[in-house]
Amino acid sequence: MVDWPDFVTPGALVVLNDTRVVKARLVGQKAATAGRAELLLVQRCETPDATLGPGERWRAIGKGLGGLRGQKLVFGGGDLIAEVEGPSEVEGLFIVRLTAARCSVSEAIDAHGRVPIPPYIHRPTDAGDVERYQTVYAREPGAIAAPTAGLHLTTALLDRLQQRGVRIAHLTLHVGLGTFQPVAVDDLDRHPMHAEWMQVTPALVDEIAAARARGAPVVAVGTTVVRALEAARDSARPGMVVPFEGETRILIQPGHGFGVVDGLLTNFHLPRSTLLALVAAFAGRERILSAYQKAVQRGYRFYSYGDAMWLPTRAAR
Repeated sequence: MVDWPDFVTPGALVVLNDTRVVKARLVGQKAATAGRAELLLVQRCETPDATLGPGERWRAIGKGLGGLRGQKLVFGGGDLIAEVEGPSEVEGLFIVRLTAARCSVSEAIDAHGRVPIPPYIHRPTDAGDVERYQTVYAREPGAIAAPTAGLHLTTALLDRLQQRGVRIAHLTLHVGLGTFQPVAVDDLDRHPMHAEWMQVTPALVDEIAAARARGAPVVAVGTTVVRALEAARDSARPGMVVPFEGETRILIQPGHGFGVVDGLLTNFHLPRSTLLALVAAFAGRERILSAYQKAVQRGYRFYSYGDAMWLPTRAAR
């Protein structure tokens, strides 16, 4: 039997996204009416403002938030309170201030939140989703969706890669709306790309430099890794990256000149998604159309728990 590790060049550097999905879905009540209230926490506001009182401020989405400005939402019987402050600077997102009664806000979210499994999975969240909807190497909490290409990798498979002389390194990109928001415009340049927090460490910078020195390819597991590496590319040194910590809104589409990533393991993506645009940019439009045609003919699975494709080389420009 031939598995993916058998196709990866010995000596290659495989880069993984170690983000961890948090329990970002909150279901509770409106304090004023006891009606159902639901929030999806998208992104913590990094800059605290002491004038706004205690707690944490988050960008969030939820039904009817526009009509709830100034109102409080109650979760966990009052252990966690969200006050809707109003629209954020990001279109479609609102600012909510979270306070906890008996512990930290992070602990209250973990205690009363739910893993936001994909909406096309029509069942309630269960306890198993906390680990099932994670990669085996997830360690940095902050994502609202899993980097799904990594769901194919097991500890045994990663061990096989290393046994073949493949180096493994990590970066972090907290998957948010920027990754999976559908494209609703005909011109991708007009697509509002939401910011996502990412980090490329000095250790990864050194790993990529070492891969270049030994003539080895840099392989991304997932489109989020591609976006992070391309966002951190070193304009002064082709093929290299620089340390980076902060937000990225990079949108990769056909015409993008790749500077870092040489190979890509990725899931099959849905039409009208920025993910499909990225893959078409990497491998070439005609090559991807042919691959997707075969995938549909053979009944391959799409969506988060679907099948993957291996693109060992990028298209020539």
